[in-house]
Amino acid sequence: MLLNKVEICGVDTSKLPVLTNAQMMALFTRIHAGDALAREEFIRGNLRLVLSVIQRFHNRGENVDDLFQVGCIGLIKAIDNFDTGHNVRFSTYAVPMIIGEIRRYLRDNNAIRVSRSLRDIAYKALQARTKLMSENTREPTIDEIAKELDMKPEEIVFALDAIQDPVSLFEPVYHDGGDAIFVMDQISDEDSHDENWLDGIALQEGMRRLNEREKKILHMRFFDGRTQMEVATEIGISQAQVSRLEKSALKHMRKYV
Repeated sequence: MLLNKVEICGVDTSKLPVLTNAQMMALFTRIHAGDALAREEFIRGNLRLVLSVIQRFHNRGENVDDLFQVGCIGLIKAIDNFDTGHNVRFSTYAVPMIIGEIRRYLRDNNAIRVSRSLRDIAYKALQARTKLMSENTREPTIDEIAKELDMKPEEIVFALDAIQDPVSLFEPVYHDGGDAIFVMDQISDEDSHDENWLDGIALQEGMRRLNEREKKILHMRFFDGRTQMEVATEIGISQAQVSRLEKSALKHMRKYV
């Protein structure tokens, strides 16, 4: 979609700058101090992030310029809500928000209409989820979201189901200069316990040959059922790094299994 298109919304995508993590943190300091020029520079320095996200929606038949503008709204919301105190890369935080903004746009313009009341409940539930995650630093349960909104859990589930689009588990979400991050990489598995995943001596031997960080990542991912984003937040590296280390560790283990 974008390979042969250089200009989107009047922006020459071939000349967009790329900011390092250190540059972004320095700009955030100026942004929090009210520097409008720093905010503009930060937005422009992350437009490539928006471009990488909207490519996954190329088969929806939507105008690229429209998707780009909606994605920029998600980027701006991410900037406004990003907490530099958390040891998370901005791109890791921003990508889901950009995707969410585009999905809301597509749902609201979908020929299959979902009632306004259901959409309102679903959006309130998503906002409550974000609020509870910020307060408790973990994924809230449906019961907790329902209690926050003073609603029945069944109403929350029904509303959230109504606004969901089917997505392949192998659909790429983001590329960070290396292996792609897929939808399945962001899904936790509550059934991934010791007896279900590493129940043989050969597998234990493979684990023994990994370094401590690789062991920790695999343990959190497959013993504790944590998502890659949760692992990245706790260890203090990007989600893309977690993905690469996880794949490398599993590949290394296969030599001994």
